Amino acid sequence: MTDQPSPRRGHYLIRGGAVVSVDPELGTLPRADVEVDGGRILAVGPGLAAPGAEVIDAAGMIVMPGLVDSHFHMWSTLGRNYVAEGFEYFPAKWATSAAYQPDDFYASVSLGLIECLSAGITCVHNWSHNTRSPAHADAELAAHRDALVRARYSYGHRDLLPEDEPLDFTDIDRVAGQWFGPGSPFEGLVHLGVNLRGPDLGELAVFDREMAEARSRGLPVAIHTVQGASTAVQALELEAKGYLGPDFLLCHFLAATEDDRQAMARTGTPLSFAVHSELRLGEAGDPRAALLRMLQAGVCVSLSIDAASLAPVNLFEAMNVAWNMAIPWQGTDTEGLAPLGFRRCIELATINGARALGLEAVCGSLTPGKRADLILVDGGGLNVAPVGDLESTVVRSVTPANVDTVLVDGRILKRHGELVAVDAARVVREAEHHSNQVRTRAGGRLTPER
Repeated sequence: MTDQPSPRRGHYLIRGGAVVSVDPELGTLPRADVEVDGGRILAVGPGLAAPGAEVIDAAGMIVMPGLVDSHFHMWSTLGRNYVAEGFEYFPAKWATSAAYQPDDFYASVSLGLIECLSAGITCVHNWSHNTRSPAHADAELAAHRDALVRARYSYGHRDLLPEDEPLDFTDIDRVAGQWFGPGSPFEGLVHLGVNLRGPDLGELAVFDREMAEARSRGLPVAIHTVQGASTAVQALELEAKGYLGPDFLLCHFLAATEDDRQAMARTGTPLSFAVHSELRLGEAGDPRAALLRMLQAGVCVSLSIDAASLAPVNLFEAMNVAWNMAIPWQGTDTEGLAPLGFRRCIELATINGARALGLEAVCGSLTPGKRADLILVDGGGLNVAPVGDLESTVVRSVTPANVDTVLVDGRILKRHGELVAVDAARVVREAEHHSNQVRTRAGGRLTPER
């Protein structure tokens, strides 16, 4: 991805910004400083003294935690524009998934990770549901090693795996030892999980067998539910089997009943809500009502992209759309529910995403002692200025184009609007080349290369 040396974890004083901390004790501060050293947040408050620190002038900036995406199929990022009229996400995925080779995976995951960084996403769940071979898994993990983004890598099945065929954990064990054991290249930035098809996309007996394998290894689990009007996923049954909990992430689940929601809330089971995808693909009724009811039940709801062919890599837009859609509607059974406010909306894209990935103690808020995953947003942009209420501004006005600076684990990876640890133009060129290769193998049209 790059021949540039890895940036150092510096000692920084981010001075004079407006701080949206997402920490309940610190709150939102109109003007404050943030001290970072050794990859950790040391202090947050006005008038900090930090002898020897490099000062980053944050005047006119909004300083906030990096965003957390809880569900992103990164292997298909370079296929984002295979979608066409009459050839939407699933047909495009099914037609091309077998044509990806390992170097295509590296190019695709690299593109997704670098775009995440540029868009202020400092932590992402790489939900790899087309792991075709050990070499494909290694290619994805090499991209994670090179990008320096915090992540969970969830090893999964290959696309269109027969419903009665279980996931083979043999290579997961290899990956656990080679990539996540002693001598891991990730320095704690990436952790391992699995994604399973669940009762909706595979046979129940197969799912039970896979859960036993995952639990015996202590691996966090993520599953999809179908976005149709009915689902085989019954949270009460999953709870009775001991599956639910903070390390069991459900995605979509538009068809959840109140019993399902209460079981999730009772067990601390998080939900990934892919705003654009739920609106486009959801056939289980009104996704607006589904979101309101999950929030009302006390479920930990996080936000996600799903796939680059379903939504832009833009959690600011996801927050904006979620805020606009999560309002009670007169004459419906949502009429008495509370709307989604700005502060809570930001929590969905930060601390709730961290909770969903088991990283609440690591990132998701500007809490002293946590790792320094944070962003500076330019409040002087044409689409943002003049800044009023800070939380409203973040949800309603900010876009990735306003992300001036990004730190992950105390390393500056974007500064003054430019990525500094990677050759972004090269990443794009390689993605275009590999996208053409995939389309050629799949018998599709070519796109122009640069």
